Order: sequence, then structure tokens, then C-alpha cells
Amino acid sequence: MLDLDALDIVEGEILALVGPSGAGKSTLLRLLNFLEAPTSGTLIYRGQTIANDPPLTLRREVTTVFQRPLLLRGDVASNVAYGLNLRGEAAAGRVRPMLERVGLAELAHAPAGKLSGGEMQRVALARALVFEPRVLLLDEPTANLDPYNVTLIEEIVREQNRERGVTVVVVTHNIFQAKRLAQRVGLLLNGRLIEIADASAFFDAPKDARTAAFVRGEMVY
Repeated sequence: MLDLDALDIVEGEILALVGPSGAGKSTLLRLLNFLEAPTSGTLIYRGQTIANDPPLTLRREVTTVFQRPLLLRGDVASNVAYGLNLRGEAAAGRVRPMLERVGLAELAHAPAGKLSGGEMQRVALARALVFEPRVLLLDEPTANLDPYNVTLIEEIVREQNRERGVTVVVVTHNIFQAKRLAQRVGLLLNGRLIEIADASAFFDAPKDARTAAFVRGEMVY
């Protein structure tokens, strides 16, 4: 169960949410992506109060990359183009550059079902970014990936934030990743937001004892 008094996400920032399994991180992402409506309280996006059925134009500004992405049958390029085709947008001239950016251009016509875990995650990232979203939500985007894929995905996320001003919310168990990527970090425990602060303050001078324990690598519940 998620029970937040308040959470403000600053446009153009990278916010990392950390905490143990079951803390409510993935539930929060579903709320932020309008996949679930809050049972109480108010969700406000860019000054607009979001009802149970937000406009399609707003939904299309926010996209999520899940920890275990589901790829469609067919090749890599068709997976990246799928959402564009569904929206009736031209895929020509957009898919290839995105595949080049995620390092998969040479696998454009490879069967998606034959990819490694890291390659699948990069396809999912390309499929999300080809829309040029305003908000990118990442649910454990590099869990169980090798260092090469971790580094590449983090570089792309930073680039999107720096060059396009994309607002990024990343859920991660990896406090080192949060420290590398985020401008602000928040700790969720048992559905509550325990502490949120600039990354330097969060890791070097946490105010809550539970945050300090979590940063030290201790089990916190």
C-alpha cells in the first residue's frame, strides 16, 4: 500500500527512488504513468489535476521502461516502430537513428526473441525514447545486466535528460546507480516516503536514521 503525504517531481530532473522490495516503488510508477488512479488524494501533472481517465495527449507524454520488457514477435526494428505505427506516426527516419543510439543498428533485422537480456532492455529503451517523451519512468532498468549494458543505458538516460530536458524517475535497488544518475533521491519504506533530498545530502548527510542505515547497506524494513 502506498501512502504519500506529498511528492513533488521537478520538471527536467532525474529523481531516483530507492528502497527494499515491497516498499511501493513500482506502485508509484504506475500512478505516475496514469496506469492506476489514486484511491485518495490528488495527482497533478503540469498543473492539471488528473482524473481517472486522463486525456490521450497527456498519456503520450509519459512512458515507462519496465524491468522485464515484453517484446513482440518479429525483428528488433519492428518492435521499436510498433508504437509509432499504432499512433499513426511515421516510423521512417526515426527508428534507425534510435537503434544506432542504443547500439543495436546491426541487429535491426534480428529476431527479437533471440536477444540477450541487455539487448532486450536496450530495445525497450529505444521503443520508449522513439516517442520523444517529456517524462521517462524506469523500473529497475539495469537489474541483472552486465557492466557494458549498465553503462550504456545510464549514458543514454543522462543524455536524454541533459539534451532534451526529459524528466526521469528511476526506481532502483542499486544505491550506487542512484548516486551516479540522480540529482535527487528518495527512500520509500512500507509505502511511505521516508526522506527525499539532493543526492549529495541524501548519501552524505541523511536526516533520518532509516535512510542512514539503508545507505550503509543495512536491512531496513
